[in-house]
Amino acid sequence: MDFNYRMPTRVFFGRQCISRNKDFFARLGRKAFIVTGKSSARASGALDDIEGVLNEANIKYEIYDGVENNPSLNNVEEAGALAAKSGADFIIGIGGGSPLDASKAVAVLAVNRMEAVELYKNSFPNRPLPIIAIPTTAGTGSEVTPYCILTRPDMQTKMSFGNDETFPAAAFLDASYTESLTRSVTVNTAIDALTHAMEGYLSKRSTAVTDALAAESMEILGECLIALNNGEISPGTRDKLLYASMLAGMVIANTGTTIIHGMGYSLTYFKDIPHGEANALFVKEYLEFNRDAAPEKTDRVLGLLKVESTQQLGGVIASLIEEKPSLNGEEINYYADLTMKQRSTLSNIKTVSAQDIEGIIRRSVKQL
Repeated sequence: MDFNYRMPTRVFFGRQCISRNKDFFARLGRKAFIVTGKSSARASGALDDIEGVLNEANIKYEIYDGVENNPSLNNVEEAGALAAKSGADFIIGIGGGSPLDASKAVAVLAVNRMEAVELYKNSFPNRPLPIIAIPTTAGTGSEVTPYCILTRPDMQTKMSFGNDETFPAAAFLDASYTESLTRSVTVNTAIDALTHAMEGYLSKRSTAVTDALAAESMEILGECLIALNNGEISPGTRDKLLYASMLAGMVIANTGTTIIHGMGYSLTYFKDIPHGEANALFVKEYLEFNRDAAPEKTDRVLGLLKVESTQQLGGVIASLIEEKPSLNGEEINYYADLTMKQRSTLSNIKTVSAQDIEGIIRRSVKQL
């Protein structure tokens, strides 16, 4: 019972939470810079709601809708320069993990003359602009974490930065914004949330508080996976998914992730496999690998997810995602090396070697 926990983001949760709390926006300034992708913010209805609130409060705004699917340093550097030029008082990120993560980089770059690669120093001369985060998917939990994950072509992987200053000031979570998502995106983002909760629970950095949050998140997600398997995506299920994703975000805001994410990044970078789906491929082998280091916790994960074995859980997940990718031995070895370079790998509850990672990947994919 010796721990510290921090989650400074104010959360507004529920249908129409933006319009019901419209007075909050004026507290942050008179001009906003909106960071989003090409279509999700408008298609979900979130951008329309934000524009309505900002117009009513006479808050000026500019929109940057060029966030890439997996934002790069160049991408956020461009947006940051535009935000600086706009004279914005605060940033509004709308979308899935990519726009929400990008909004954190933009908040830093808007008030600091620095190259995007310097973000990884995690030390900023000027405090980043306040961020309002509005998720349109239920998976990343980025609305309640300080982390910004960017693609690094120079390192052929993804890397994150973030400190206490890059936590969003507020998050508005309205599950109606997720109702325009396809089934595959809904499933992939739900599994991303599951791996956040699971990795935080089986992390060397876990605490009594994060364990409690992770357990509730996994129990809810266990119910939701059954519904998704049955093809049932009701408004109530979407509320639960968004809530569970937020809880899992609160977990990793303090624990970080571990090896599932490290392995998944390579499948996304090299094979263009969606992030949640890439993570899903490793869940079964990840739990089996960690069982001897944390048998009670591993068994509790299975119980919370309402399955009797890792084999059964693997079957449930396999029924929700696409076919396993095929990798050759050289790719497996290289992806293992990249995983070992991730700082998060050190937090896995069981110490891992490159050979361990190779084995997990080999058993999780089709080998050429």
